[in-house]
Amino acid sequence: MDFNALYHANFKLLDDAVTDWSTLVDHLADLKKDAEDDLHKAALKADWAGVNAQVSREFIGKTAGEFGDAHTQATTIRNVLRDTQGELKSYHQQLTDAVSRGRKKNLTVTDAGDGKFTVRGNTRPDWSSDPSGKTSATDQKDVDELRDEIQGILSKATESDNSAKTVLMAIVDQSRLGFSDASYKDRNTAADAVREADELAKLARKDPDDLSVEDFDRLNAGLKKYANDPLFGERFATDLGPQKTLEFWTGISDPNRGDWELGHKRLDQFDDLQRNLGLTLAHATQSDSADMTEWKRKMIDIGDKPLWGGRGGPMGFQVMSNLMRTGDYDDQFLKDYGTELMATERKLTGNGEHRNIAWQHMGGSSWLNRIGDDSGNDPLTGYLKGLSNSPDAATDFFNQQYVSKDDPDNPFERDTDGNGKKGKVSLSNFQYLFEERQWPQESNLHGDETFTGQNNLALALEAATTGHPAGELPTDDTPPHSADQAKLMRALVDSVSDDPSRVKDHSYMSDSLGQIGSEYLPDIHRAMADGPTVKDGKSGWDLLYPLAGTDAQLDHSAVTRFLVTVSQNPEGYAALNVGEKAYTASLMDYHLNPDLPAAQRYPHDPQETITSISRKAGEFNGLLAQGRQEAVLGPASEKDSDYDFAVSQKKNFISGFVGTGVGVGTSFIASPAVGAGVGGAAGTVTSMVLEAFYKDDSGQYQAEAGQDIATRWETIKDSTNNINYTAAHEAAKAYHAGYADKVDTWVSEGTATGFNDATTDIHAMAKDMDTEIPA
Repeated sequence: MDFNALYHANFKLLDDAVTDWSTLVDHLADLKKDAEDDLHKAALKADWAGVNAQVSREFIGKTAGEFGDAHTQATTIRNVLRDTQGELKSYHQQLTDAVSRGRKKNLTVTDAGDGKFTVRGNTRPDWSSDPSGKTSATDQKDVDELRDEIQGILSKATESDNSAKTVLMAIVDQSRLGFSDASYKDRNTAADAVREADELAKLARKDPDDLSVEDFDRLNAGLKKYANDPLFGERFATDLGPQKTLEFWTGISDPNRGDWELGHKRLDQFDDLQRNLGLTLAHATQSDSADMTEWKRKMIDIGDKPLWGGRGGPMGFQVMSNLMRTGDYDDQFLKDYGTELMATERKLTGNGEHRNIAWQHMGGSSWLNRIGDDSGNDPLTGYLKGLSNSPDAATDFFNQQYVSKDDPDNPFERDTDGNGKKGKVSLSNFQYLFEERQWPQESNLHGDETFTGQNNLALALEAATTGHPAGELPTDDTPPHSADQAKLMRALVDSVSDDPSRVKDHSYMSDSLGQIGSEYLPDIHRAMADGPTVKDGKSGWDLLYPLAGTDAQLDHSAVTRFLVTVSQNPEGYAALNVGEKAYTASLMDYHLNPDLPAAQRYPHDPQETITSISRKAGEFNGLLAQGRQEAVLGPASEKDSDYDFAVSQKKNFISGFVGTGVGVGTSFIASPAVGAGVGGAAGTVTSMVLEAFYKDDSGQYQAEAGQDIATRWETIKDSTNNINYTAAHEAAKAYHAGYADKVDTWVSEGTATGFNDATTDIHAMAKDMDTEIPA
């Protein structure tokens, strides 16, 4: 900073800016509160259906979020300006005081232009009479000390000014449209993040062979500390660059190339570094800065190229995909990356005709993954894990076309019309990966075969169909299912129905498929109802099973086979079973509420309503019972104790989400595990039903059923009957209904009929699945 600029500084403009930004922060705080309380919460409670449910509600949620981000960004900018204002005023005062002290010592400070200044001693008026000939009124030591003091003040002022500029530009560059959610309490915090990014990127650019243990520790600690810092992430990634990012991770992880000292002294921390680096890069991709946009473009561009060019090495996709296993990457980056990744897959497999040898781990191949057991050579494994954290990108990816039936090099032929003749078919990415791909074989360091890629496929499908990250439950803000999600769900159910071995031979996928099914219970129950097509497009079944988003339009036969298949795995069974119990309780509470608007009411009396709900709950649970029976008594030889344990774990998972009071037409429809709620009884009813279920279900098979098929069938039917009764009876009591003492017979009639329906379903639709049904 120039001497004159600081010495003669007028801070009025900066003072006004701080005042204006402070006023804006206060206004945005009010708008943020109004948007959340009056707009967002009202939208969550609104009884919307169709397009309104899918689009308007999501739009309002995002708009409310933008007010929050605007407030965050304005607060950060105000904080940076306020800090800079205080520091520059302090440096201005320090400079003024220093010049004043100099004058008292007969020293003059003048601006020399180009940011320079001069300190010189004043000429003594009596110098001509001094025999020594000394002209100055002061010592050189005083001149030097004042010069150094002023230079120090100017240097600190320059650093303050420059760091403020760097931080403010970085914050603004974070989001091309809308606002950034980067939040900093002061300028120093943000400036420290940027400075640390520069220093760590410089370390990471070193030849990996030259990295010391101390370098590794500093990088790992720094990336961990700043993993969720958007300014740090963007600066670190762009400083390092795409090529050096890949070389850095490969150089550390790959034992064929890695640093010997690090491999021996820090091998147990490689997984932490991979997580921290992945989280950092994920946050970086959320930035819209010009440098980060170029980073993303170039990373995709080098994806299909050997890392070291003519000297070979793993492809860029193989390295980068392993860094996608953690963090929430930018959706558009994931979409563009996935498009080019699948283009490379087609090129290396002849459109899927043969196995991808290039991505098969061999003896001398690189070991690129330190999270889990697989080698990381198949980039789809890491990429699919990344998609499991990014639902929108996952939905888009799976619905994209993999190969067209019109492609002369398309190797896939199927009999699509049942005439015995096969013809070329178009396949989506979902169909190729779930049905056709010959996955590279993987084994862990002990030589045991692993299936991480296929398991990550299931996780990505969970995110793609449900609209929330895999392993989580939906929240109030999870939008109702979109048309694209429903389309994918229909394809998934049909695929499992067509060939149950796609799941039975890969049972580790069933936990995700079970969770998916539990979030499509309205669609599934509509399918089992087999309702006729009515004139206005809405049947009574639609009212009995209301649905806010797009109906997946599932087929009864396909649903039957899907449920029996998935329930042959304990985790899949538990997700479907617990979800159904909560859903039944929610339906009873919803339909028995006397305040339910007439337009939403099932057009039958309480007896018919309770009987109908109980019947479909009975059919659903009967199908699950068949799947469990086949798993325990059939070739798979699963244990009942494994089923009981899985159910208890699912109880722990959803306990905090039941009865949160979300409205019908929103999460109630999309997520039965969250609970119902036009009235206030939903949480109580659902909680009591689940409590009764867990108590009733625990250990029943082991204690009572044993190996007798008829006994097992009767046991689950009795349990379902008890749960249905609890749901209906508690809801009736909650609303002070006069028929509470009659619901037991209504429930029993419906449940028994539903189990008979399940028997018919199996005989008519799934006889080939080797499940023995009691007559």
